[in-house]
Amino acid sequence: MKRMIALDGAQGEGGGQILRSALSLSMITGQPFTITSIRAGRAKPGL
Repeated sequence: MKRMIALDGAQGEGGGQILRSALSLSMITGQPFTITSIRAGRAKPGL
């Protein structure tokens, strides 16, 4: 079983790009991931 990578969406831009990049890399490598605080710095946080 592969170790899940935890990403903090509050770091940097934290918008949809982190989700798109993480999903693409996860599909290529088969490595699972989780994102917390997605869009935390935005006017309308969350998905």
